[in-house]
Amino acid sequence: MNTAKQQILSFSDGGATGEFHLSGHLTIYTLPQAIAVFECQPEILKVDISGLERLDTGGAWFLLTQQTQAAARGQNLEISGASAEAASLFKSVEAAMPQPDPPIAQPPFFREILARIGERVVFGVKFLLALTSYLGIFLHRLGRAIRHPSEFRLTALVHHCEEVGLKAVPIVALMAFLIGVVLAFQGSTQLKQFGAEVFVVDLIAVSILRELGILLTSIIVAGRTASAFTAAIGSMKMREEIDAMRTLGLDPAMVLFVPRILALFLMLPVLGLIADISGLFGGALMAWIDLGISPEMFKTRLISGTSVNHVLVGLVKAPFFALIIGVVGCHAGMQVESNAESLGRMTSNAVVTAIFAVIVADAVFSIFFASMGI
Repeated sequence: MNTAKQQILSFSDGGATGEFHLSGHLTIYTLPQAIAVFECQPEILKVDISGLERLDTGGAWFLLTQQTQAAARGQNLEISGASAEAASLFKSVEAAMPQPDPPIAQPPFFREILARIGERVVFGVKFLLALTSYLGIFLHRLGRAIRHPSEFRLTALVHHCEEVGLKAVPIVALMAFLIGVVLAFQGSTQLKQFGAEVFVVDLIAVSILRELGILLTSIIVAGRTASAFTAAIGSMKMREEIDAMRTLGLDPAMVLFVPRILALFLMLPVLGLIADISGLFGGALMAWIDLGISPEMFKTRLISGTSVNHVLVGLVKAPFFALIIGVVGCHAGMQVESNAESLGRMTSNAVVTAIFAVIVADAVFSIFFASMGI
């Protein structure tokens, strides 16, 4: 405080020439005084500092800042009378002053769109390759289990068959029953206009046996089981149990992947068959109530007018859908990092990816069977 009191800054106005003379000390302690004077006199064009007895970095920064602001206003503020020491100080302070960041060049709009599309394509290709590698791991471990049955965990397979198949029967049967009811009601409403109510049996049979039965069953299983696989494997990875397995000499793919995917592979066709029966039962019930088609008539029309190929076309897709759901769920579980946020994100991704992949696969199967005339 004593140092501040000893430092005095004096000003003298040069008049209409816009010249300003400074004398005394222009330091950090006298900066408030200098700022007040310069704010009151924005017309200053020349500052003579030959009378300054002391100039520190704060004073040099102030004068250079005033010069920069004047240049921004289109004025030229000249600083004259600087001694050799002051000139050196100005040079050092000017070199140390922050420089504005150069503007970031924005890529063209279409280039940005193409870059994003390219990134998504590369991500999709890498994701498909990763799923393919996990499918290869599963098939390799399954082959090893066939060659060495002692390594196969039958108890785990039975447990996952119960979790994946038996506990999913109520929701699958109820869903298929309601779909059959809706199909019968909507079909009868439209076919009544043409007096072709009896063809509602064919509509229900073909729709459920060929497409909707197995597709909706796979979607339910994808939402229910893929998330369960991801959550279970991801939780084990978060708790470093998978690393412990490797330390104990256990193969995580053999212990975790094979029982889960194989259980899904075995149980999804069974669930698809249950969905077909429940859907036909719901359709027959609604056709009896709404159109008066008796169960015997429905059965006769179903057997005479529906080819067994529709059942085979529907059920043959079940093992492929099971592989897709199982591989997606196990792959997502192994991608979980050591935090709960990652577990939740990967669980959601597994469900969305499994459902999307099942629908895409069903579309491919439909085109293939149609082109083959089946």
